[in-house]
Amino acid sequence: MKSVLLGMSGGVDSSVSAIILKEAGYNVIGVTMELIPNDGKASNDAKIVCDKLEIKHYVLDLKDLFKEKVINTFIEEYKNCNTPNPCIYCNKYLKFRAMYEFAKSIGVDYIATGHYARVEYSKEYGKNVIKKSDAGKKDQTYVLCNIDRDVVDHIVFPLSDFKSKDEIRQIAKEYNLEVANKPDSEDICFIPDNDYIKFLEKNNIQGMKHGKIVDTKGTVLGKHQGLHRYTIGQRRGMGISSSTPLYVISLNKKKNELVIGTQDELYTDTVLVKDPNCILFDNFKNGMKAKAKVRYLAPEKEATIYINDDNTLTVKFDEKIRAITPGQAIAFYIDDILLGGGIIA
Repeated sequence: MKSVLLGMSGGVDSSVSAIILKEAGYNVIGVTMELIPNDGKASNDAKIVCDKLEIKHYVLDLKDLFKEKVINTFIEEYKNCNTPNPCIYCNKYLKFRAMYEFAKSIGVDYIATGHYARVEYSKEYGKNVIKKSDAGKKDQTYVLCNIDRDVVDHIVFPLSDFKSKDEIRQIAKEYNLEVANKPDSEDICFIPDNDYIKFLEKNNIQGMKHGKIVDTKGTVLGKHQGLHRYTIGQRRGMGISSSTPLYVISLNKKKNELVIGTQDELYTDTVLVKDPNCILFDNFKNGMKAKAKVRYLAPEKEATIYINDDNTLTVKFDEKIRAITPGQAIAFYIDDILLGGGIIA
């Protein structure tokens, strides 16, 4: 019997994952990673499910690693006038690295999570690959684009065949799990009130000082309240009245200026990518074609990937893309296979 270490957050997805894995014949072991202070409720909810399903449950205190890799990165990216996605870093360093290392330490073969994605063997590439799930817009391969390639052979995604959350909740109800109606967590876990501006100001980030709002020609239009309050594509909250809708085009850290402009000025066909991570191959190939996705709910667009000498990528889209945002992840696909990704610079 194969053993699998299942990451359990106390939510319905990971709880139903435990049921599916047990029914598939795995020896399931649950683990909850405590990532923030007072994180005990998640551990308690997960333990209740594990006790009910008669599976072993571990709790890992990873608060220090989470602070180093996720919270500090979040703050640092905002210091640099970027808009980060903390889930990207959590998946890379905690859910698919720290958990995998713990699994190996206790002699477990596989790790599993409640992500909507799939791993299967590809005859074309002669290896296991990460592919999109059947969940449509709920597919989560985008947030997996920066995980390490060596982990792929050891991942199981029990929810790969499900198309809706209603199906998941129905299974939880059939097993009388208390988490069946537990709402999804959509906030940033370390900012429970979702007020990231207050969080950043409490952590004293640079760039909080007021400065000029200018258009793309440099004409001063007003004053901003600190660059950390704005993101690319934002339309409201700038205090500028205009007959034409105006949007945040860029944040100029050097001049402490908020640059705004028209809808047309939000579009570009070229993006620079730092920290490239190729999952399907050893490395990206210069000039390779792929589909690219620049945010979780964005549609994929045809693009060409070019390799730069400084370990960055230049991605050239076939058509212009709206509001490409530094700090966000970019995910690459070949058909429905996750090629890899990186961070928009």
